[in-house]
Amino acid sequence: MAQRILTKYPRSIYKGTKEIKQHFNYLLVMDFECTCKKFEKIEPQEIIEFPCAAVSTTSWQIENVFHEYIKPRFHPQLTTFCTELTGIIQSMVDNQLHFPEVFKKFCKWLEENNYFKDGNDSAFVTCGDWDLKHMLPYQCKLDKVSLPAQFSKWVNLKGSFCDATEFYPRSLIDMLSHFDLPVHGRIHSGISDVENMVKIIQNLNSKYNFEFKINSAQTDVWQQYIKHR
Repeated sequence: MAQRILTKYPRSIYKGTKEIKQHFNYLLVMDFECTCKKFEKIEPQEIIEFPCAAVSTTSWQIENVFHEYIKPRFHPQLTTFCTELTGIIQSMVDNQLHFPEVFKKFCKWLEENNYFKDGNDSAFVTCGDWDLKHMLPYQCKLDKVSLPAQFSKWVNLKGSFCDATEFYPRSLIDMLSHFDLPVHGRIHSGISDVENMVKIIQNLNSKYNFEFKINSAQTDVWQQYIKHR
């Protein structure tokens, strides 16, 4: 397993005094929370929290935040386990929009802030591949929503962390512990996880002068989505 991981994420330390020129103007840090049950898979699973923080690669600060809760259609009543895990209570989703409307708002937010146009280049950042490789295409297919091409590639923060530190983290907690950073908020709260990911990104920049690159992309899942949408 370790050999496979390090083959995918080659060991390379980005240290030195010369500042690295970043590929992207903004890193768009995302982390979805979804409906779930304890000890069994919920079908279909739906996104119920959609946060994204835009981090400038000039200031390395959060310059803008999109954050919406979403009312699930197929399982509108959250399980006790889901609330205990994510901190999302029923009243936080009951009066919210369904996914198609929220995703439309998010795409408008991207457009209004010019994150992918007018000379700007941006990259989505997730903690692992699940959010953009599986959950977003699945949710879009479920709701018959078109998924723009910019969602087909992203920065897997675990892979970037491994490139910089030579250690492949199992979790967000692993990365925070490596930098002796306290957990902000609660793990499995989408917005808290995003804020914790931003702290890791800031530390990769300040301690390793790290150059963020796309290291994950859709393959078969993406092609199947495009074929059958």
